[in-house]
Amino acid sequence: MTFDSLQLSAPLLKALAEEGYTQPTPIQEQAIPIILQGRDVLGCAQTGTGKTAAFALPILQRLDQGLNAPKKRVIKGLIVTPTRELAIQIDDSFKAYGRYVNVRHTVIFGGVGQQPQVDALKRGVDVLVATPGRLLDLMSQGYISLKDIELFVLDEADRMLDMGFIHDVKRLIAVLPAKRQSLFFSATMPPSIVKLAGTILTKPLQVTVTPVSSTVETIDQMLIYVEKIDKGALLIDLIERNKLDSVLVFTRTKHGADKVSKALSKRKIRSEAIHGNKSQNARQRALTQFKNRQIQVLVATDIAARGIDVDSLACVVNYEIPNVPETYVHRIGRTGRAGAAGKAFSFCETTEKPYIKDIEKLIGRKIPVGSSSLFSQPQH
Repeated sequence: MTFDSLQLSAPLLKALAEEGYTQPTPIQEQAIPIILQGRDVLGCAQTGTGKTAAFALPILQRLDQGLNAPKKRVIKGLIVTPTRELAIQIDDSFKAYGRYVNVRHTVIFGGVGQQPQVDALKRGVDVLVATPGRLLDLMSQGYISLKDIELFVLDEADRMLDMGFIHDVKRLIAVLPAKRQSLFFSATMPPSIVKLAGTILTKPLQVTVTPVSSTVETIDQMLIYVEKIDKGALLIDLIERNKLDSVLVFTRTKHGADKVSKALSKRKIRSEAIHGNKSQNARQRALTQFKNRQIQVLVATDIAARGIDVDSLACVVNYEIPNVPETYVHRIGRTGRAGAAGKAFSFCETTEKPYIKDIEKLIGRKIPVGSSSLFSQPQH
């Protein structure tokens, strides 16, 4: 199946093609047609299954103002998610997929000054991506009204419960218009989540996709404990001593990706960084050079790495450990494709140890620990 067969509009298909997407994932295949019909959805899916596009694409299509956008835009789509990282990632996805449609979106979250967020809201937006605390805060200050909401998404509902946001969520639901379309996503469905879903959804269709943990079997994984300050030297050592000619390095931030790439270039290791701040052309160029072995190392953030498919990739390095365990599986799954042996190294500093616990729980095995002095002799 292709995206063309999902009744998506031409501007969305154009953006998807530029992002390098051709095949919808199982959840996109199931959810997009249902959402386009206006039905409520109860989705059991983990991060990394492609669920952001599964709700972002139909929302962009349904809310596309075309040429007749009103002077004053009101919030018609609301996506609530537990963490700022996820909120930013979802907003980045709306930016990527929505570049040719007339839908204005913004993201709000706590932990930073509210003024730039308030300014964006005052300019008027169609879609708001938010974490619960900041959303309620700006509503109480009168900057946000939810009375025009047509589409409501509650993402990562089980994490909302774990993080103690259940009361915030209930307060939000109480002020949403009764006539709306709701989409509810959760990786697990314990009774408390099923009960919550029952208060939000009307005659929902259920969409379930199985988690992605089987791909890691063929990959040779190694965990290396290292102080943050020593990660750069360790990466250079790993590449030089093992004469690696095709390495994909993951960082958590755009700034981190640029920094790592600069450090490698200083050592005459040919490298490029790709992330959301780079133009589509620059990203495409770097990817082509990487595939053609004109550069040795591609440093990427998770959002930019979607759709990267490189044959015979020697090795993936988690320069920073992802805080979403499924992301780890996706990252290392870029190597060891089609039965080939792949290697994955993860550089873990003290503050990242809890993330490793979550990853090991997901993949159902311990990641072997290597010593950072391993690279003082070539590995075979």
